[in-house]
Amino acid sequence: METNERCLEKSYSSRRADLIILVLAVLAVAIAAISLLLGRYPIDPAQAVAMIVDRFVPLDPTWTDQQHTLFFNVRLPRILLALMVGCCLSVAGAAYQGTFQNPLVSPDILGASQGAAFGAALAILAGFTGAMVSLSAFCFALFTVFLVLLISARAKGNHMMVVVLAGVMVSSLFQAGVSYAKLVADPTDELADITYWLMGSITGAKMDQVVTVFPILLVGCAVLFALRWRINILTMGDDEASTMGVNARLVRIIVIIAATFVTAACVSVTGMIGWVGLVIPHLCRMLVGADYRKLIPASMLMGAGFLLLVADIARLATTAEIPIGILTAFVGAPFFLYLITRRKKI
Repeated sequence: METNERCLEKSYSSRRADLIILVLAVLAVAIAAISLLLGRYPIDPAQAVAMIVDRFVPLDPTWTDQQHTLFFNVRLPRILLALMVGCCLSVAGAAYQGTFQNPLVSPDILGASQGAAFGAALAILAGFTGAMVSLSAFCFALFTVFLVLLISARAKGNHMMVVVLAGVMVSSLFQAGVSYAKLVADPTDELADITYWLMGSITGAKMDQVVTVFPILLVGCAVLFALRWRINILTMGDDEASTMGVNARLVRIIVIIAATFVTAACVSVTGMIGWVGLVIPHLCRMLVGADYRKLIPASMLMGAGFLLLVADIARLATTAEIPIGILTAFVGAPFFLYLITRRKKI
């Protein structure tokens, strides 16, 4: 009797989680559709649909050249980039939390964000702009995580704890490097560029950026999505994973690599956007539970919709656009305080 009740309860929880995921998908699509129309230069919904269709089937234009340029060169790249970055930071955070068995882990735990910041600062000091700054940030983000894993491989003790501690130490090292770069930067232009990059923004999003990072993000997310049930097993411990025929060490390495690549790619094009990878997985865990088969897709969808919504607020709240990293911190910091002060186990 108890077994039947447990089966019914699990079936109900699974159906409820599926429904919530469907609702999150609908909300993400709705926010994206509304975002296409929002702005100081409004575009009629019929015009927006017609311009998109015109890319595939030529139509008689009912829009001006200014509207066409605004839609495809400014508004659409911003929306796509916000959706992609929100999705990827959230899924990377969820994957890290399961892999390290720590609910307060975020995508920058291994120093990818600070490494990217240092790479971007160096590129700006060297006089580079645009794609070269993003490339430098991406390469230094990967180098930082590689350095953390190399150090942890040579250290003794609890491996997961050593990895986290190495990440904190290396992050501090690169943070010091960023501080020194700001100290020697020309205050008239370089310092402002470095500071603005550190705040995180999608203001200058371009379609070529979207096209460049999309394959990396797609592959990384696909890997994490495919391994979502194995992440469930990682949360039980290595011994339990071994009894179920799962190579915990190999799975953990693959998850870390995939999550690192998507985090590095996101940070390289948007700057430092914090808290998304910490907050969204926890919100999804409250809604769909701790089963990563449900948590991973829920985190992807909620993260995409959340960051796009924040991006819209940043764009429309004031005449001068607010860096998106500031707004995510306003949401994330109070939520973090809630997490560490709540009585119920996280």
